[in-house]
Amino acid sequence: MAKLKPTVLAVILAGGRVDELSVLTAHRPKSAVPFGGFARVIDFSLSNLMHSGLELVAVLSQYRSFSLINHIGIGASWDMIGRYRGVFVLPPFQGFGQSSWYRGSADAVHQNLDFIRFHQPETILIISGDHVYNMDYREILRYHREKDADCTMACVRVPMNEAQRFGVAEIDDEDGERGGRVLQYREKPEAPTFNWASMTVYCFKPAVLYELLAANSREDESFEFGRDILPRAMREQKKVYGYKFAGYWGYTRTVEEYWRTSMDLLGDEPKLRLSEWGLRTNLEQRDMRDCQPLKVGPEAVIANSLIYNGCVVDGRVENSILFPGVRVAAGAVVRNSVLFFDNVVGREARLNKVVSDVNVTVGEKAVIGAAEEATGAAGVTVLGWHNWIPAGMRIGAGCTLYPDLGPEKMACPAIADNEVVR
Repeated sequence: MAKLKPTVLAVILAGGRVDELSVLTAHRPKSAVPFGGFARVIDFSLSNLMHSGLELVAVLSQYRSFSLINHIGIGASWDMIGRYRGVFVLPPFQGFGQSSWYRGSADAVHQNLDFIRFHQPETILIISGDHVYNMDYREILRYHREKDADCTMACVRVPMNEAQRFGVAEIDDEDGERGGRVLQYREKPEAPTFNWASMTVYCFKPAVLYELLAANSREDESFEFGRDILPRAMREQKKVYGYKFAGYWGYTRTVEEYWRTSMDLLGDEPKLRLSEWGLRTNLEQRDMRDCQPLKVGPEAVIANSLIYNGCVVDGRVENSILFPGVRVAAGAVVRNSVLFFDNVVGREARLNKVVSDVNVTVGEKAVIGAAEEATGAAGVTVLGWHNWIPAGMRIGAGCTLYPDLGPEKMACPAIADNEVVR
């Protein structure tokens, strides 16, 4: 039986970078940041779509799109190839009429309405490409249709003292724990009085979305879904519902949040279970498919860590995540850290609460990151890619090293806590 033409078009907002992620987004969009020892953050959105049977996907990308385009390829890793299936990466373009760099998430969708209209979807599902969660989108789509909503937004309850960091909704109890009508919506309020945070997962009736985007483009000075489109929908008394999500939701907008979400993968009872979620990624990236098995030396100690194929560990690794190609020499200690692809940690070096981008070499007896007694309170030290840390150097907690620092920038014997080296 031939596969029917899909009625849902999914749009992934994947193009931007955020200053809060620092040097991790110096050469890639935030959605392409490596995560979990083998994947990229956007893999959660793509895998959720695949498991939900939604296989017609537009990825709106702008900032340094190459790594994202290279990672997604033709969508084969998520089985999105076929007559009515596919992943289409849509960067901004210049052309006749109004076209330019995307001015925000809403403008990115507005500039690609020709693509959306061509596919004539009955429902448009808009999702962010930089959150960590496992959701069957069919459930929110079903709820959206049952309520005949103009817009349905997925929300998760957050602590009230953190609600000012998010777009938050007040949702009534029309359908109990499942969801209800959105009574109020505020984008990052200074003094929030409700705490259902938007997950940046929206279902729209196409005609309603087209109307809201046209008015936003014509009348507003900013072009974001949370800041502009949802408030406009509320002002115009559109039928807006909130779908209440009760599962895990990891935020990766800042380095601290990225590190904390990564640490949720560890422990006897991890909050985040990738194997149960069926997370897919592109194993052709960095030849992961062909990596040799993990090699563990006779004196090595590994505790509460995720270490993937292609790694060689002769030292001590605790409470850490190592991507393929990482080498930890004898006598070295890596604790509470995330090391991206092809890092090398020299003999007797010590790392604690560090996130290190790809191709970083740490010299012998270097000491980087938080003091062991201050791990909880100390900031995360971030090492930009393609850096070489001299032997014996000391780098404090909460430091940031930009990518590709030459020898002259690394000539000092120590870098104090919270310093930024450019």
